[in-house]
Amino acid sequence: MDYKQAGVDIEEGSRAVGKYREHSAKTLNLSVLNRIGSFAGMYTLKDYLTMEEPVLVSGTDGVGTKLEIAFKMNKFDTVGIDCVAMCVNDVMCHGAKPLFFLDYIACGKLDADVAGEIVKGVAAGCRETGCALLGGETAEMPGFYDAGKYDIAGFSVGIVDRKKIINGSKICEGDILLGLASSGPHSNGYSLIRKVIPDLNEDFGGMPIGMTLLEPTRLYAKPLLNLMEIISIHGMAHITGGGFYENIPRMFHNDPLQSASSMSAVINEWSWTIPPIFARIAAGCYSAGSSGPMAQKLGATLIKNDNALKNQMFSTFNMGIGFVIAIAPDDVKHALGYLNGMGFPAWEIGFVETASGTHAEKTGLRFV
Repeated sequence: MDYKQAGVDIEEGSRAVGKYREHSAKTLNLSVLNRIGSFAGMYTLKDYLTMEEPVLVSGTDGVGTKLEIAFKMNKFDTVGIDCVAMCVNDVMCHGAKPLFFLDYIACGKLDADVAGEIVKGVAAGCRETGCALLGGETAEMPGFYDAGKYDIAGFSVGIVDRKKIINGSKICEGDILLGLASSGPHSNGYSLIRKVIPDLNEDFGGMPIGMTLLEPTRLYAKPLLNLMEIISIHGMAHITGGGFYENIPRMFHNDPLQSASSMSAVINEWSWTIPPIFARIAAGCYSAGSSGPMAQKLGATLIKNDNALKNQMFSTFNMGIGFVIAIAPDDVKHALGYLNGMGFPAWEIGFVETASGTHAEKTGLRFV
């Protein structure tokens, strides 16, 4: 028996690496000192030596069970974008410029064409965020993963001058919260979505709903890095797993000597446009047999009138807001004009208040 008979195809691995190298080359810049194929990636920081105290900011994440929908729809490029977004958007929360990205792909039986499509998406996400795809790993593990199944994780590193780190310490009472539009559920809540929307070929606005569910996570790095040069951003939150309730309070300054932040977010209900896909998900949560246009209409009504379901939706999904920033009231008009002009729809969705009462101290967020 040889390695191929054991389930690992070295030749297919080499073919996959050839595809990776082609996609990665489109993301490289002069700071990258070598190419894919070395034992490690190298990135020079010489362009950042003018910073008083450069700080590296890192993040890692995966795509989760959204991958199952990619398998069933036989579409793999968008999940690569998701992987980049989940990492880079987190790093952006502290004002760091993305430098480079690495990926890890695991599978039961490697198909170079499928893996190549995944990395094609990774490279597209890297190009959009201005970071280099510096390297990665593909692990073929027969008997551990089922044939045809893939998992992907990513690792992002950014840089920021210490004096410019955004950690919520500048947030004060009266700051305005702006919400930037998401492209859909992004990469969160799919274990629930797969249960409540079992038929991925269900018609949704003239296309299979499975394709809508594969819409990639939005990348916010470029517009926010540019906005930081124009106004002072006091805090930022990437709305991922845990929805509004878990993620918005994370932007407030975490003083290790305090048990809770002194700040709390107040969210104005219905101050932004909630994408129709969330109404369809809500209908499925309410009634497993719901489907089609009637389900979407039912879900829209339920989100507004069923408090238990509304809380579940806002605790699980981004509900159309993928990123939140806290800024001074005087900067709102300028920021909204800039973001909308850049093609990133944004709304004034709330404000910051001093935490008071048991509910605010526990959650750091309330709706009005």
